[in-house]
Amino acid sequence: MLNIENYAIWNIFGIDIWITETIVNTWIIMLVLTLIALYTRSKLKKFKEIPAGFQNAIEAVIEMFDNFITNTLGKKLSYIAPWYFMVFMFVLFSALMSIFGLRAPTADWATTFALAFASFILMLGMGFKHQKGAYLKSFFNPHFIFFPLNLIGEIAKPVSLSFRLFGNMLSGTIILTLYYGLMPYFTQIGIPALLHAFFDIIFGALQTYIFVILSLMYVKGAAE
Repeated sequence: MLNIENYAIWNIFGIDIWITETIVNTWIIMLVLTLIALYTRSKLKKFKEIPAGFQNAIEAVIEMFDNFITNTLGKKLSYIAPWYFMVFMFVLFSALMSIFGLRAPTADWATTFALAFASFILMLGMGFKHQKGAYLKSFFNPHFIFFPLNLIGEIAKPVSLSFRLFGNMLSGTIILTLYYGLMPYFTQIGIPALLHAFFDIIFGALQTYIFVILSLMYVKGAAE
């Protein structure tokens, strides 16, 4: 479970593409989220002014996340909420799918770095969009000789963000793997459910929140 399996190698235009366990599990999570989205869209075709049942639950989730983004970024930047809702759901489902025996894609640094790098690009984009030249000038504050340090500080943000999520998710995978490998068979009934509940649900939800809130703070800092 600690080693990432390689299922196949696709050669595309002379380039070897490794289809690893992380990629396959990512595809599975994407499929699950897509099916949930399609099901939700079909159920909400008949929109009611007074929501009830399933519509009420979906609206409550969306409204809660929208308020979370607005309170964190302010109304000025709240239009990026859909992107971070996608990130939130993907990271959360990556942890939850571990309950069903799938290795969390976020336990692979390639996945967490890709998510953190996307936030880094968004941070730069929002900085230049809202501050324009002032954002570029901030790299040379308080003096131009500090440019290398300021640049390293900005680059360190996605790196630290990716390693934080990767390390925390991998630690849960390691602990569960050690438990299954070292404990007698009769202790693997019942007790693992508690471990999965903690590492996959509680710990996974906590790490999802931390990753998203830190990403939002980086974006807010760049835009303001």
